[in-house]
Amino acid sequence: MTHPRHVSRRTFYRWRELGQAPNAFKLPNGELRIWRSDYNAWLRELEEAA
Repeated sequence: MTHPRHVSRRTFYRWRELGQAPNAFKLPNGELRIWRSDYNAWLRELEEAA
């Protein structure tokens, strides 16, 4: 599996559509951000599933 930090933008958005990415919120300029705690929890879930 590719490390989650090294995926294309397209892959990340596909994961979001499938509900497989960490929760994100949109800034007023349209950029997405993820809380570090949500990202770390998501990584732990990936590791446990592997």
